[in-house]
Amino acid sequence: MERSERERAAGRPQLLTIGELARRAGVTVKTVRHYSEEGLLPDAGRSGGGHRRYAPEALERLHRIRDLRAFGLSLPAVADALGGGSLEAALAERLRDVGGRLAALRWREAALRAVTEAPAAERPGLLRLLGAVPQPPTSEAPVRFWRRLLPRELPPPLLAGILDEAVPAPPADPDPARAVGYARLYAFTTRARMSAAGRCDRARAAAALPDRTDTVALYQGLGEAYALAAAAAGAGRPPAPGAELDAFVAAHARAYGARDCDAFRAGLRGTVRAGEDPRMAAYWRHVDEATGGAYPTMGAAHAWLVGALGAAG
Repeated sequence: MERSERERAAGRPQLLTIGELARRAGVTVKTVRHYSEEGLLPDAGRSGGGHRRYAPEALERLHRIRDLRAFGLSLPAVADALGGGSLEAALAERLRDVGGRLAALRWREAALRAVTEAPAAERPGLLRLLGAVPQPPTSEAPVRFWRRLLPRELPPPLLAGILDEAVPAPPADPDPARAVGYARLYAFTTRARMSAAGRCDRARAAAALPDRTDTVALYQGLGEAYALAAAAAGAGRPPAPGAELDAFVAAHARAYGARDCDAFRAGLRGTVRAGEDPRMAAYWRHVDEATGGAYPTMGAAHAWLVGALGAAG
């Protein structure tokens, strides 16, 4: 009988004690016990004294747990990956998290440099300005600003295109000047309360233009005009009549149901002057600071077209 028991035992895989498993995996007994209690590392049974015993394959599973934890995966994420979930998805999520942390650190470094390199008298103001910005910042505040400003009837694709052009993405690796610029943009768009509708109504009344406007046609046409004007501004061309101004005037003519003529252009000059808001100049100035003036903005394109309209008169 004793021999028969030994033979059966010889045919079974040798179970590992918790200490032996920990030693082979290069971790502590406390770590093995923790993973066991969390359900990540099931034991194969208990000894007569109630101690855990583990099957040999537990060693490979423990190595896998340790490797996943080394990449910073949470215990639920590890459990999902071990249970047949997508390892690629879990690692991609972790990569996004690490990228966000690195971006936050880069912004924090830029903010710290901006404050420490500033004259002492400016530091309290910069601390308040930069401390109010999420790190890393998002474009949510400028997007909300433009959603309040733009007409509600714009179709989603047109609205999305305008937002892409008008709202700069936060710089991924800012220098101190760009960090301060984006903080000013964030602060401006957080507190600014502007209404495009009221401004346009005053402008039309001042210029005696029709009250009814095809808003979608206007913004579609302005997109083409701004693209042409941005290219001209980027090339260093001074504002002057040409295809850029013709597209700008045509957009307004279609929107107002009017004909492009000298009288209409004179009225449009009045509309533009009456509709100007110095706060928008501040917005575009902050965009230039945040982007380092890397490209002509919609604001620069608009200013170029206004200059060309004035030159045409």
